[in-house]
Amino acid sequence: MNFTRNLTQDMTHKLGVMIIKGEYPVNQRMPSEAVLCEQFSVSRSATREAVKMLAAKGLISSRPKQGITVLPESQWNLFDTDVLSWILQSKPSLSLLKEFTQVRYAIEPVAAQLAARHVTSDQLSILNDNLQRIADAHHGLDDVLEAHIDFLNTILLASGNRFFIQLTQFVKAALKVSIRYTNQVKGVNYNDISFHTKLYSAIAQGEDVLAYQLVEEILLDDLRIIEANI
Repeated sequence: MNFTRNLTQDMTHKLGVMIIKGEYPVNQRMPSEAVLCEQFSVSRSATREAVKMLAAKGLISSRPKQGITVLPESQWNLFDTDVLSWILQSKPSLSLLKEFTQVRYAIEPVAAQLAARHVTSDQLSILNDNLQRIADAHHGLDDVLEAHIDFLNTILLASGNRFFIQLTQFVKAALKVSIRYTNQVKGVNYNDISFHTKLYSAIAQGEDVLAYQLVEEILLDDLRIIEANI
């Protein structure tokens, strides 16, 4: 087991959450690596690696004689899965949730349309399994959020667009927060598989325009809800 790597990951996670929560102010210097070593009781090498990882994610700048500085949110790599998960832990604002949903709106309807054109028999079988999982969740036999995410990720894969496929982790993170919020506000039960059944049918039958419209409609509805509560 690589204990140094585990310590590095743990420290990176803790510091990342603290930065995103604002415990280290933007454009202000953080404690030096030597001080961080003592605060977190880790080695200098583990601390140095954690600082490098945070810098690579755009959260901080670390330069000789200038120390470690927290960068503004505009510099953060929001497509990084760690950064996204830390944002989710910090209870993101509705404005950020709106931006998440806008990205989904730009991606998912087109992905569904392309999936209706290019889905393979194997992908369709997996999509059907995902649909069944959503139905099972109604009876407490599966996790509905995870089933919903897997359903959408299969659509992204079926689109055949390599850039969409690279966004599966981003969309997964966006869904985890956006579905919980919109579900709570409008009282929608995502165990209801009517939408997913219609979308599955449209993709299976190659009805690309319908697939696009179904996804567009539900995301527009989510955006209206968010905007009404900002």
